[in-house]
Formats: sequence, C-alpha cells, structure tokens
Amino acid sequence: MKTVLYCRVSTLDQTIDHQLTQAHQNGFKPDLVLADHGISGISTRLRDRPEGRRLFDILRDGDMLVVRWVDRLGRNYQDVTDTVREFIRRGIRVETVINRMSFDGTAADPMKQAVRDSLVAFMAAMAQAQAEITKESQKAGIAHAQAHDDGTKYRGRKPTFTYEQFSRVRELLKNGLGVSAIAKTTGLKRQSVYRILTQPEKQMAALRAWYPTDTLEYESR
Repeated sequence: MKTVLYCRVSTLDQTIDHQLTQAHQNGFKPDLVLADHGISGISTRLRDRPEGRRLFDILRDGDMLVVRWVDRLGRNYQDVTDTVREFIRRGIRVETVINRMSFDGTAADPMKQAVRDSLVAFMAAMAQAQAEITKESQKAGIAHAQAHDDGTKYRGRKPTFTYEQFSRVRELLKNGLGVSAIAKTTGLKRQSVYRILTQPEKQMAALRAWYPTDTLEYESR
C-alpha cells in the first residue's frame, strides 16, 4: 500500500510548498508527490492533466490519495464527484489534509454510503461555487478599474520581460532548448518562460498594452 499526495496550483507563479507543508504538519508521509502547475481546476478534468492522469494509472486497491482539499482535484462538480466515486469503487481511500476528511468503500450500510456520497457532492459543489464567485469578483474588479480609469487603457498584468527577451525566448524554443536552459540564458524566471511557451499570443498582447511605443519599433523589424 502506498500514499500519494496530489497537489495543484492554477498559475505558474504559485508553488506547491504550502500544500506540502500542511500535509506534513498534519501527519501525512506520502510515498510519492504528484503536482500539476498552471492548470485550471475548472476547465481541465483531472484525467486530462499530466500528473492527474497518472493517479488513475498508479493508484491501486488499498492505496491512499491525499489532497489538501477536494478543490485540488478540481472545481467542476461533475468531474470531482465522478473522480472520488471511481477511486472509492477501486478500493482507494481519499483523504483531505484540511479537517482530515476520509472517503472510502468500507461503509456497507446504505445510509452511511448515502451520507458519504452526499458529503462528497456537497464539497464538490462548494469548490465549483467558490471558483465561480472568484471569477465574478475578478470581472467586477476589472470592470471597476475600467470605469474609473484616468484615461489610460486598463492593461492587466505587467509583463516580466521585454520585447527583446520575448523574441529571444521564442527563438530558443524553436531551436529546441529547454525551459530551464532558456531561463538561465535570458535571465528570466522559469515562470516567465513558461508563459511565453504556453501563451505566446496573450503575452504579446500584454507587451502591446504596456509598451505601445516599443510595439511600433518591434513590429517594423
């Protein structure tokens, strides 16, 4: 039997350090830690994430899956409930670090099974609801910033790289250089390189918004 800790962070700027620390402080000693970085729990099912997919491959009857809270598995009600119930059917125990909630297939009484399933459903629904509330709050914040703008276009997050660095990263990526090597070569953080790798159009749009004067020079090359 093995214990696997699964962590997820939705942006590349975040780390899993807090989730690891909480797990250890609450007595969990995982044999393996799997983590997905920069992946949404709303739009991407657990099965569709690189490390999330591995959970379905490596977990066996009698194993334990540990997560900080069910929202690390996802923030989509249907995906989370289907996932937890499948693990339970396969004899895998799911435990949360927060409040030490435990879900497994040991309950033989139908009433206890119903309570367990209802609790899973409630927690999954809360995870999705919190995600939707956060999304609406962000929209409201952006709308407020735009409405109270002082004449400068609402530009969002400021890029952590210049046009020259953006161009250099794209060139090195085409040449097959890895993210860590590119970060070292350009002096950028790995997260910045990842953003250029995975969201080139979005990052270019950010450069245009923040550096409109440089845009003309860059695009005329």
